[in-house]
Amino acid sequence: MVNHHHSSQETNQSTSLDDKNLMSIAQYLKDAQQSHKRSIPPLDQWHPKHCGKMDLIIKANGEWWHEGQLIKRQALLDLFSKVLWKEDAKYYLKTPVEQIEIEVEDEPLLVNQVDVVEIECKSFIQLTTTNQDIVIVDEEHPIFMRGYVSEAGEEELRPYVHVRFGLNALIQRAAFYHLIELGVLTENSDGEAVFELKSGDLLLQLSS
Repeated sequence: MVNHHHSSQETNQSTSLDDKNLMSIAQYLKDAQQSHKRSIPPLDQWHPKHCGKMDLIIKANGEWWHEGQLIKRQALLDLFSKVLWKEDAKYYLKTPVEQIEIEVEDEPLLVNQVDVVEIECKSFIQLTTTNQDIVIVDEEHPIFMRGYVSEAGEEELRPYVHVRFGLNALIQRAAFYHLIELGVLTENSDGEAVFELKSGDLLLQLSS
Protein backbone atom coordinates (compact mmCIF):
# COMPACT_ATOMS: atom_id res chain seq x y z
CA MET A 1 0.00 0.00 0.00
CA VAL A 2 1.33 3.45 -0.93
CA ASN A 3 1.34 6.08 1.78
CA HIS A 4 0.42 9.31 0.00
CA HIS A 5 1.74 11.38 2.92
CA HIS A 6 5.36 10.48 2.13
CA SER A 7 7.46 13.38 0.97
CA SER A 8 8.89 13.33 -2.55
CA GLN A 9 12.34 12.88 -1.00
CA GLU A 10 11.23 9.74 0.84
CA THR A 11 9.59 8.40 -2.32
CA ASN A 12 12.74 9.02 -4.33
CA GLN A 13 14.81 7.25 -1.67
CA SER A 14 12.48 4.23 -1.83
CA THR A 15 12.62 4.17 -5.62
CA SER A 16 16.40 4.48 -5.56
CA LEU A 17 16.63 1.60 -3.08
CA ASP A 18 14.45 -0.61 -5.28
CA ASP A 19 16.63 0.18 -8.30
CA LYS A 20 19.77 -0.55 -6.30
CA ASN A 21 18.39 -3.88 -5.08
CA LEU A 22 17.32 -4.91 -8.58
CA MET A 23 20.65 -3.98 -10.13
CA SER A 24 22.67 -5.64 -7.37
CA ILE A 25 20.80 -8.87 -7.95
CA ALA A 26 21.34 -8.58 -11.71
CA GLN A 27 25.06 -7.92 -11.20
CA TYR A 28 25.42 -10.89 -8.86
CA LEU A 29 23.77 -13.19 -11.38
CA LYS A 30 25.89 -11.94 -14.25
CA ASP A 31 29.05 -12.51 -12.20
CA ALA A 32 27.85 -15.99 -11.23
CA GLN A 33 27.21 -17.10 -14.80
CA GLN A 34 30.03 -19.29 -15.98
CA SER A 35 28.58 -20.61 -19.23
CA HIS A 36 25.66 -20.26 -21.60
CA LYS A 37 23.93 -23.18 -19.93
CA ARG A 38 21.12 -22.28 -17.55
CA SER A 39 22.05 -23.40 -14.05
CA ILE A 40 20.01 -22.69 -10.95
CA PRO A 41 21.98 -21.47 -7.90
CA PRO A 42 21.72 -23.48 -4.64
CA LEU A 43 19.07 -21.18 -3.16
CA ASP A 44 18.12 -23.78 -0.55
CA GLN A 45 21.63 -23.48 0.93
CA TRP A 46 21.51 -19.71 1.27
CA HIS A 47 20.28 -18.00 4.45
CA PRO A 48 20.39 -14.26 3.77
CA LYS A 49 18.72 -11.51 5.73
CA HIS A 50 15.29 -10.26 4.72
CA CYS A 51 15.56 -6.84 3.11
CA GLY A 52 11.96 -5.69 2.91
CA LYS A 53 9.69 -5.60 -0.11
CA MET A 54 10.35 -4.43 -3.64
CA ASP A 55 7.80 -2.84 -5.97
CA LEU A 56 7.99 -5.77 -8.37
CA ILE A 57 4.98 -7.80 -9.49
CA ILE A 58 4.72 -10.86 -11.71
CA LYS A 59 1.32 -10.73 -13.38
CA ALA A 60 -0.88 -13.76 -13.95
CA ASN A 61 -0.03 -13.53 -17.66
CA GLY A 62 3.69 -13.79 -16.91
CA GLU A 63 4.60 -10.12 -17.32
CA TRP A 64 7.09 -8.61 -14.85
CA TRP A 65 6.40 -5.02 -13.76
CA HIS A 66 8.85 -2.94 -11.71
CA GLU A 67 7.60 0.37 -10.30
CA GLY A 68 4.83 0.47 -12.89
CA GLN A 69 7.16 -0.25 -15.81
CA LEU A 70 7.03 -3.44 -17.86
CA ILE A 71 10.38 -5.27 -17.91
CA LYS A 72 10.86 -6.25 -21.55
CA ARG A 73 14.47 -7.46 -21.62
CA GLN A 74 14.25 -11.25 -21.79
CA ALA A 75 17.86 -11.66 -20.65
CA LEU A 76 17.04 -9.75 -17.46
CA LEU A 77 13.90 -11.84 -16.85
CA ASP A 78 15.91 -15.02 -17.33
CA LEU A 79 18.42 -13.83 -14.74
CA PHE A 80 15.86 -12.85 -12.11
CA SER A 81 13.78 -16.00 -12.55
CA LYS A 82 16.84 -18.04 -11.51
CA VAL A 83 16.70 -16.61 -7.99
CA LEU A 84 12.94 -16.86 -7.44
CA TRP A 85 12.21 -18.30 -4.03
CA LYS A 86 8.99 -19.22 -2.21
CA GLU A 87 8.77 -19.29 1.56
CA ASP A 88 5.67 -19.31 3.79
CA ALA A 89 3.43 -18.62 0.77
CA LYS A 90 5.44 -15.50 -0.11
CA TYR A 91 7.73 -14.93 -3.07
CA TYR A 92 11.23 -13.48 -3.06
CA LEU A 93 14.30 -12.74 -5.11
CA LYS A 94 17.11 -14.40 -3.18
CA THR A 95 20.89 -14.07 -3.24
CA PRO A 96 23.50 -15.14 -0.67
CA VAL A 97 23.29 -11.73 1.03
CA GLU A 98 19.69 -10.53 0.65
CA GLN A 99 16.14 -11.80 0.28
CA ILE A 100 13.63 -9.29 -1.08
CA GLU A 101 9.89 -9.92 -1.18
CA ILE A 102 7.99 -9.46 -4.45
CA GLU A 103 4.36 -9.96 -5.48
CA VAL A 104 3.13 -12.82 -7.68
CA GLU A 105 -0.47 -12.88 -8.88
CA ASP A 106 -0.61 -16.58 -9.82
CA GLU A 107 2.62 -18.48 -10.49
CA PRO A 108 5.95 -16.89 -11.47
CA LEU A 109 6.85 -19.19 -14.39
CA LEU A 110 5.22 -20.06 -17.73
CA VAL A 111 5.58 -23.20 -19.86
CA ASN A 112 5.45 -22.51 -23.59
CA GLN A 113 7.01 -25.64 -25.10
CA VAL A 114 6.23 -29.36 -24.91
CA ASP A 115 8.47 -32.15 -26.19
CA VAL A 116 8.75 -35.91 -25.83
CA VAL A 117 12.24 -37.21 -25.05
CA GLU A 118 13.64 -40.72 -24.78
CA ILE A 119 15.50 -41.56 -21.56
CA GLU A 120 16.70 -45.13 -21.06
CA CYS A 121 14.23 -46.40 -23.66
CA LYS A 122 11.28 -44.68 -21.98
CA SER A 123 9.30 -41.71 -23.28
CA PHE A 124 9.11 -38.70 -20.99
CA ILE A 125 7.29 -35.40 -21.37
CA GLN A 126 9.68 -32.46 -21.32
CA LEU A 127 8.38 -28.98 -20.60
CA THR A 128 10.31 -25.76 -21.24
CA THR A 129 9.50 -22.41 -19.68
CA THR A 130 9.79 -18.98 -21.27
CA ASN A 131 12.96 -18.58 -19.16
CA GLN A 132 14.48 -21.78 -20.60
CA ASP A 133 13.93 -23.93 -17.53
CA ILE A 134 13.64 -27.57 -18.60
CA VAL A 135 11.35 -29.84 -16.58
CA ILE A 136 10.98 -33.58 -17.05
CA VAL A 137 7.51 -34.60 -15.85
CA ASP A 138 7.89 -37.22 -13.09
CA GLU A 139 6.75 -37.85 -9.52
CA GLU A 140 8.67 -34.84 -8.23
CA HIS A 141 7.52 -32.63 -11.11
CA PRO A 142 3.89 -33.57 -11.76
CA ILE A 143 1.33 -31.77 -13.87
CA PHE A 144 -1.80 -30.78 -11.95
CA MET A 145 -4.98 -28.74 -12.36
CA ARG A 146 -5.98 -25.89 -10.06
CA GLY A 147 -8.63 -23.19 -10.04
CA TYR A 148 -7.64 -19.56 -10.57
CA VAL A 149 -9.88 -16.56 -9.99
CA SER A 150 -9.19 -13.64 -12.33
CA GLU A 151 -9.42 -9.94 -11.43
CA ALA A 152 -12.89 -9.99 -13.00
CA GLY A 153 -13.95 -12.63 -10.47
CA GLU A 154 -14.15 -15.43 -13.03
CA GLU A 155 -12.77 -18.82 -12.02
CA GLU A 156 -11.06 -21.09 -14.48
CA LEU A 157 -9.24 -24.39 -14.19
CA ARG A 158 -5.61 -24.04 -15.14
CA PRO A 159 -2.83 -26.62 -15.73
CA TYR A 160 0.45 -26.29 -13.84
CA VAL A 161 3.68 -28.21 -13.32
CA HIS A 162 5.96 -28.17 -10.29
CA VAL A 163 9.41 -26.82 -11.22
CA ARG A 164 11.61 -26.32 -8.13
CA PHE A 165 11.76 -24.92 -4.58
CA GLY A 166 7.96 -24.86 -4.29
CA LEU A 167 7.66 -22.87 -7.52
CA ASN A 168 5.14 -23.90 -10.16
CA ALA A 169 4.72 -22.91 -13.79
CA LEU A 170 1.46 -22.24 -15.58
CA ILE A 171 1.22 -24.29 -18.78
CA GLN A 172 0.16 -21.87 -21.49
CA ARG A 173 -2.85 -22.68 -23.65
CA ALA A 174 -0.96 -23.62 -26.83
CA ALA A 175 1.39 -25.88 -24.85
CA PHE A 176 -1.53 -27.55 -23.09
CA TYR A 177 -3.18 -28.27 -26.45
CA HIS A 178 0.04 -30.07 -27.39
CA LEU A 179 -0.20 -32.10 -24.17
CA ILE A 180 -3.76 -33.08 -25.02
CA GLU A 181 -2.48 -34.60 -28.25
CA LEU A 182 -0.13 -36.79 -26.19
CA GLY A 183 -2.80 -38.13 -23.82
CA VAL A 184 -6.12 -39.95 -23.92
CA LEU A 185 -9.56 -39.08 -22.59
CA THR A 186 -11.17 -41.79 -20.51
CA GLU A 187 -13.59 -42.27 -17.58
CA ASN A 188 -12.96 -43.13 -13.94
CA SER A 189 -14.99 -45.53 -11.82
CA ASP A 190 -17.55 -42.79 -11.12
CA GLY A 191 -18.14 -42.18 -14.80
CA GLU A 192 -16.32 -38.84 -14.73
CA ALA A 193 -14.19 -37.74 -17.67
CA VAL A 194 -10.46 -38.06 -16.94
CA PHE A 195 -7.51 -37.03 -19.06
CA GLU A 196 -4.64 -39.52 -18.81
CA LEU A 197 -1.08 -38.56 -19.59
CA LYS A 198 1.99 -40.76 -19.29
CA SER A 199 5.57 -39.66 -18.71
CA GLY A 200 8.04 -42.48 -18.13
CA ASP A 201 6.39 -44.79 -15.57
CA LEU A 202 4.23 -41.98 -14.18
CA LEU A 203 0.54 -42.04 -15.12
CA LEU A 204 -1.18 -38.71 -14.55
CA GLN A 205 -4.96 -38.50 -14.33
CA LEU A 206 -6.26 -34.97 -14.69
CA SER A 207 -9.91 -34.14 -14.15
CA SER A 208 -12.07 -31.07 -13.76
